[in-house]
Amino acid sequence: MDAQSTRNKQTIQHLYNTILPALAQHINQNITPVTALFNDFGLERLVDTWTKDPTAAEAEEVSIENGNVQQLGLKLRLEGFKRAGAGAFDLTKDLIFKLERNCYTVGPDKNTNWLEKEYSQRWETSEYETIAARWSEELVDAITERIQSITG
Repeated sequence: MDAQSTRNKQTIQHLYNTILPALAQHINQNITPVTALFNDFGLERLVDTWTKDPTAAEAEEVSIENGNVQQLGLKLRLEGFKRAGAGAFDLTKDLIFKLERNCYTVGPDKNTNWLEKEYSQRWETSEYETIAARWSEELVDAITERIQSITG
């Protein structure tokens, strides 16, 4: 098995430095109408440095450099919903890449898988678009539910 097909420093850096920014671009295009409803927003990459690999040495630090990160992804932060008649609220939403040894999954949380890929597989434009659209739909649904609970 070559280095491109297992989780390691290079494959994690590729996801973090190449795949996440490209995916964030697609998401940003989809959510522009939504972000206009809020006073402020941020879409940033995240790395879970808390979750240890069960097979790792106790003293080993979890980091991209050590190639032992279990999760990374994107976090959207929407602050100060602004609409007459509805109370202001904030909302956050994650997109999680759960990193297994030989593949990774992508979804809105660590238990929901929308896509599974091997580390050596390239992302197709349609995959970026599909993930971004699905995630954006869930975001709109969450905002709609929140508005209904405030105004209902």
